[in-house]
Amino acid sequence: MAEVKEAPVLVVMAAGMGSRFGGLKQIEDVDGRGHALIDYAVYDAALAGFEEVVFIIREEIAEDFKKIVGNRIAEKLPVKYVYQALDMIPDGVTVPEGRNKPWGTTHAIWCCREVLRGRSFLTVNADDFYGREAFIDAVKFFEEDGPDNEFGIIGYNVVGTLNEKFTVSRGICSVDENSYLKRIDERKEIKLEAGRGYFTLDGGVTYTLIPSDAVASMNLWAFRPAFMEDLITNYENRLKAGILQNPLKYEETLSDAVQSILERKECTVKVVNTSAKWFGMTYREDIPQVKAELDSLTEAGVYPGGNW
Repeated sequence: MAEVKEAPVLVVMAAGMGSRFGGLKQIEDVDGRGHALIDYAVYDAALAGFEEVVFIIREEIAEDFKKIVGNRIAEKLPVKYVYQALDMIPDGVTVPEGRNKPWGTTHAIWCCREVLRGRSFLTVNADDFYGREAFIDAVKFFEEDGPDNEFGIIGYNVVGTLNEKFTVSRGICSVDENSYLKRIDERKEIKLEAGRGYFTLDGGVTYTLIPSDAVASMNLWAFRPAFMEDLITNYENRLKAGILQNPLKYEETLSDAVQSILERKECTVKVVNTSAKWFGMTYREDIPQVKAELDSLTEAGVYPGGNW
């Protein structure tokens, strides 16, 4: 009898502090009906074929998170919780004195090693709207049944992820002729000007134009089991080295982790360009625009009305 593989897991990174937003945006009502952006991601993922959700949260927000979001979702899909905290680090690693900045998205996934080991999974940010097509694209990638060390990135055109009001950070992908990732670079302080994206490496003294067809990572990573095995084996050494270099501010993103494996030639990453529309919520002032986008999609019948 052929082996029946487990369906991939949806992993929602929802442990953010919300410092720029001024509150817990992962549980913010974005449509006037009690739904957070997480609700929309899970709704779309479930329709696409995901059957299980892992929420990464901070333990101190667990009660509010479960009451406002988690319990409702648990009525529809199996839910697991993983807590992320500053002192949840590998044995032999010490939190530097004065450190209060989180360790980054790689650390968030490393905290899930017990529940995700041996599984394929898709990562999403709690404060992003990805569009249903993106989740369908991810399921198609997993259904291709590639090797354990072939991962996927569901990518968006970078210009469609920028905002004229503020700068953002994005993982910018360099892609070969076969749609495989050559490298990914975290670019900070990206601005949108006259419909083009620009990044700076010197605090805004000079800016470099980003190609108009560049692909941006929005943390929609489709990982097969080899990714978690690599974290279990190699993350500790990278964390130790990073702490030595920058004890108070070092962090590692998932883009950094993938780039590390690529440089060791121990994985391939297929770049899947999605036609889905992305939008996000960085500041509280973004809520009206997010609500308007969601209202339009609800009126078009993409999402049901009422409190679902």
